[in-house]
This record gives sequence, C-alpha cells and structure tokens, in this order.
Amino acid sequence: MKKRVVLAFLFLIAVITGCSSGPDYKVTVTKELYFVKDTAMPFEVKVTENNKAVKGLDVAAQLSMTQMDHGSYDVKLVEGKNGTYSGKVNLPMGGKYEAVFTLEKDGKKTEKVLNLNVTKPKGVAKINGEWITAEDVSFYRLINQLQLEINREGAKKKYTGKQLEEELAYLDSQEKTVEDKNQLLTQIIRLRAMALLASEKGHKAADTEVNAALEKARGQYNQYESAKKLINQYGEDKFWATEKQQYQMIVMSQKVQKDLINKAKKENPKAGDQEVYYQAQKEYEELLVSQVNSLKIEIL
Repeated sequence: MKKRVVLAFLFLIAVITGCSSGPDYKVTVTKELYFVKDTAMPFEVKVTENNKAVKGLDVAAQLSMTQMDHGSYDVKLVEGKNGTYSGKVNLPMGGKYEAVFTLEKDGKKTEKVLNLNVTKPKGVAKINGEWITAEDVSFYRLINQLQLEINREGAKKKYTGKQLEEELAYLDSQEKTVEDKNQLLTQIIRLRAMALLASEKGHKAADTEVNAALEKARGQYNQYESAKKLINQYGEDKFWATEKQQYQMIVMSQKVQKDLINKAKKENPKAGDQEVYYQAQKEYEELLVSQVNSLKIEIL
C-alpha cells in the first residue's frame, strides 16, 4: 500500500514538473485593436521569453466579448520582425474582449489570455501615440487642392493654345494624387517627423517667425481668386487657425534645413550655392528617413 502511495506521489510530481517545464511566454500588445464597422482591423502582439523575442511560433488568437455573447472571432497571426505577430480581425462592436492566444513551436502548445478594451480609433494613424485625425488628412487635401488651383490660374496667365492645354491636362492628372490618402499621410508624417527632430535638437518656433511665415502665405493665397474661394468654403477663421499650427512645424523643419545648409557651407567653403543646397537637401532626406524609422508609426 505504501509503495502505491509513493508511486502515485512520484507520478503527481512528474505531471506537475511536466506542466511547469513548458515555455513561459509573455504576450504584449504592440498595435492596439480598434473597432471600425464592417472593417477588418490590424492587431499586433510581441511574444517574449525572459525578455527575449521569440521567433518561429505559430500564433492564433480567439476573441470573445466578456460582457456580451456575440460568439468568438478567430485570427491567425503572421510572424513579423523581432518576435511580433500580426493579423486582422473584424469585430461586431467595441467593448471588453478576452483574447485567448495559442502559441505553438516544435509541437508544443502554450495558451495565454489577455483582456482587451477595444475602442473606436480617434484618427487614421498615430505617431508616437499622437493621432493623425481624419480632419488633418482633409486639411492636407485642401492644401494640395489650393496648390493645384493656384497652378491652374498661373498657367492660364502664362500659357496659351496647345501649351496651355498640355499644362492643364497635366494638372488635371494630379487630382488623383490630391485624393490619395497614403500620399496625404506621407506628407503629414514627413512634416511632423522633422518638427519632432527640430525639437529634439533644441529648436523653437517663435510666434514672430510663425506669424511672418503665415502672413507671407496669406499674401500668396490672396493673389488667386480660386484659392480665396476654397479657403472661404472651408471657413476662413478655421483655415488660418489650422494653417498656423502647420506653420509652427514648417518653421521648425526649416531650422533643420538651415542647420544643414550651414554645415554644408562649413564643410565645403569653396562650393557654390547650388552644390551646397544639393548636399544639404540630400542630408535632409537621409535625416528624415532615419527620423521616421525611429518613430512608432501606426496606420490603421
């Protein structure tokens, strides 16, 4: 009898040891899941073990609401870089969800459970946690439309006949670019990234600098009836208030450009202006790429 008890006890220890010897994965959300009606939204997690990224996993998740019964929603997560796994899932509504993750490697399965609070997004993208809103994108669309109208009006003053037709046809072809959401987001990200870099370098945009740049822009727009009409339709006070915010970032990015021009002049004292500006612009683009890569950017 004692022998049986000992054997049973040893078996229990073996079972417990076997259960606890599995990988101790940690699952962390790196791209929050949001709810948009009738849209599969991106979702990303990072898997680590002892603070090290875990690669080569098969990862799936099953999501279900904790306070309502809307069934469950499965999502297969595809491996990315540095232990990240991502996929898309179309949820019925926002709210509190339980996500049960199944992580498998070399035939061994592990389950992890996370509680998620799924909300509606406040915008269309985020830079370091700061939202780019749909209104931001609409404003940039307007800025591009203003430039197109100015170019059209300028072309009509400058060209005639066949040359005018070709110029107007080219400008018409640019309409699609004005409506391209990805292009608009790229413009926003570029400016915000360089403004952040300028701030990191200790630059500030004084009100006098911003207002001077704003008045210059106002003078340019006032030369074109088509531009004034678009601004009036948008709302003049609203337009210039938003434009001032943009020029605060523009002034900051110009300070980075000025730094690079001065640097190019110092390094190439015999170079002409054209060569100096080329070198400065080249370095500006390299800095921009590096800065963008250093930011946490999420596009929904």
